[in-house]
Amino acid sequence: MSNRRPLIAGNWKMNGLTKDGLALAGEIATRLNKVASPNCDVLVCPPMTLVAAIAQKAEGSKLSVGAQDCHMNETGAHTGDTSPVMIKDAGCEYVILGHSERRTDHKETNEVVKAKASAAIKAGLKAIICIGETEAERDANKTIDVCASQIKGSVPAESTAENTVIAYEPVWAIGTGRTPTTADVQEVHAEVRKALTEVIGAEAAKTRILYGGSVKPTNASEFMPLPDVDGALVGGASLKADDFWGIVDSCI
Repeated sequence: MSNRRPLIAGNWKMNGLTKDGLALAGEIATRLNKVASPNCDVLVCPPMTLVAAIAQKAEGSKLSVGAQDCHMNETGAHTGDTSPVMIKDAGCEYVILGHSERRTDHKETNEVVKAKASAAIKAGLKAIICIGETEAERDANKTIDVCASQIKGSVPAESTAENTVIAYEPVWAIGTGRTPTTADVQEVHAEVRKALTEVIGAEAAKTRILYGGSVKPTNASEFMPLPDVDGALVGGASLKADDFWGIVDSCI
């Protein structure tokens, strides 16, 4: 058994208005507070419009709050962007970086992700750095090579087990209902940890690596016990309290 404390993180993506978002976060916080000593950390990452309000709602609870992206600079002429210090100031503890949707939709490279992660760490945030292969890369048996390359290109040298989390999300499984086998997930996570060791040395053994990609209450109990899986980055299932809590319950 690993002594790494699991993290269940909900990525709400571009979903949620104030009333429903506060209700959802409040319900998760209430359930979490009823657990005397949870065996995992629980995080929600709402859209930026809700971050401050939900951070205030979660204050004093066991629920952590994060953002879905940040800029690499602290201040400046970057219309529409939000800096890591602003995110920290709004009450965030974590920030998701390099999600496949950012890498695809916004053409973010490993270098951009690394710069953002470095800035986030400097600001006192914990960076959740996402990696994962496309269906074409998987079919070409390039999964391990792609993930290792993303780790080596996206993780800054100052990353530690305290300030960095890795999230493996096979792109072809996000929101599709398709999932790899448990053997596939364990193999990738173990190889990702090896690649991470080349970047941050012994810290890699203590760093949490989350699995993401159509995680649901019905399959979470299959993935969470795997030796190199240290929690989940949850998309669609994080938008319903019962579904998200079902995944949390697999670790708690």
